[in-house]
Amino acid sequence: MFRYLAKRAATYIFMIFLTTSAGYFLAVSSLKPALLEQEKIPRPTPEQVAASMRLKGLDPDLSPWERYVDWLTAILTRWDWGRSPNGAFINAEFGDRVWISTRLFLASIVLTLIIGVALGVYSAARQYKFQDRVITSYSYLAYIVPAPIAYFLVQLAAIRINESVGQRIFFVTGISTPGMEPGWGQFVDMMAHYAVPTTAITLVGWGSYQIAQRQYLLDNVNADFVRTARAKGLTRNQAISRHALRVSFIPVAQSIAFTIPAIFAGGFFAEKIFAWPGIGSWSIDAIGNQDVNAATATLAYGSMIFALGAILADFATSLVDPRVRVS
Repeated sequence: MFRYLAKRAATYIFMIFLTTSAGYFLAVSSLKPALLEQEKIPRPTPEQVAASMRLKGLDPDLSPWERYVDWLTAILTRWDWGRSPNGAFINAEFGDRVWISTRLFLASIVLTLIIGVALGVYSAARQYKFQDRVITSYSYLAYIVPAPIAYFLVQLAAIRINESVGQRIFFVTGISTPGMEPGWGQFVDMMAHYAVPTTAITLVGWGSYQIAQRQYLLDNVNADFVRTARAKGLTRNQAISRHALRVSFIPVAQSIAFTIPAIFAGGFFAEKIFAWPGIGSWSIDAIGNQDVNAATATLAYGSMIFALGAILADFATSLVDPRVRVS
């Protein structure tokens, strides 16, 4: 299994390299940071603009290939992803913002997977009953409603709760309260800031998992191998949990590769709505600021997240499907 996963990881690393390289050439060709530099007041001379860009490794006089070679050499030799037009170092900016986004999305991803699969199994075992209809109807609704609207509705609900209680229990914006001293108060403050965005992302995300797990499980409930298990003395629930669930989870596990980057993509809106200065907000601002290196770094990060999701999907599939380990 580990040899299989290692081969897959090597393939994904090569894909990340190709995607990031293509993204860099596209960014160099389309983003022009020197134009924004010329709009400063007082207006700098063309020579001053060129000198400023050259000091930051953004020399517009070099060809895209020459800039790419310098950029790639700096990454491979010093792990230096360059600088922004405002002089900030990409490594420092990127590290801070990735940590903020990871804190926001990690719990949401875990809750989305667990709740979605669990409710899919629960509703499939109670097909067409009241519980199944309520859960599945909500999942379809959450699947249809655009993520920004759903996030905004959860934010409004948190505001209404605060107003009804008469004090602020949940924070609807920001990542922490400035000036908090380390200790129990800081932990409570952090959880209060986490609660609303984590709940919003989870409520939007688990619907697709519930629908998929329910459908795949229902397709296998009446299969021959399940009927054989019941004929040997297993109850319906035992046959489902020991046999049908394992088979039906294979396609759900494979979809993890697409769900994890999708949650991060939808999280771009969450960061804007809940005012979290994460990687999503930074990537959007990078395009507006004509920031070649920041835009490329966020593309590489998105590719890495997709690869990580795909590896986790391969690992989960290899656990439930012995044929993967054989191949």
